[in-house]
Amino acid sequence: MLHRHPDVEVVAEAEDGKDAIELCRHLRPDLVLMDVRMPGVDGLEATRVLKKEFPKIRVLVMTAFTDPGYLVEALRAGAAGYVLKTASGPQIADTIRRVLDGEHVLDQEVAYRLLLRLVEEKESQEDLPASVAGRTSERCSPEPDLLELLTPREIEVLRLIALGQTNQQIAGNLLISYSSVKKHVRRIISKLEVSDRVQAAIRAHELGLLPKRDG
Repeated sequence: MLHRHPDVEVVAEAEDGKDAIELCRHLRPDLVLMDVRMPGVDGLEATRVLKKEFPKIRVLVMTAFTDPGYLVEALRAGAAGYVLKTASGPQIADTIRRVLDGEHVLDQEVAYRLLLRLVEEKESQEDLPASVAGRTSERCSPEPDLLELLTPREIEVLRLIALGQTNQQIAGNLLISYSSVKKHVRRIISKLEVSDRVQAAIRAHELGLLPKRDG
């Protein structure tokens, strides 16, 4: 299906997660369209390995599931988002373009539910005894130095990204141009050293930028 879109170049196809990792080591693609259920090394583990070795590679997970718990694991592994297996060729190609252009590919409601799930997990870890919490929450420790790299406007944009807002919605809320939002997003992604806005949203959660829940 993707070969029908001249602006999308398919450089390789992998048989499984292990094959995908080896191909990426040789080819360094901009994006990987990753299935999850595969023999041997599955898609989530392959994504973790790829994001550790090549943080700038964007990974789009192909899934038949929209369960928040399942998607949280994909995002934790480093995925830029997901595309449903029922999507058409044009829909998949459009999703790839949006990810490469720095756009949000998670439905706003789904994105917010996922981030609330992350907040709940962090709060449950904070309720654990110190000896246990110290081992389980290393990835969520604050990094104030990163916040110092961001301008006040970039922090505003990052908060709205974390709430699942699109560039157009952010532009309307902050009363700035669409092109200005895109520039801010690119700078945020670069400064946080992440590959995409979904991972930037997760980093915003880790930095404590999400609003506190009522109650």
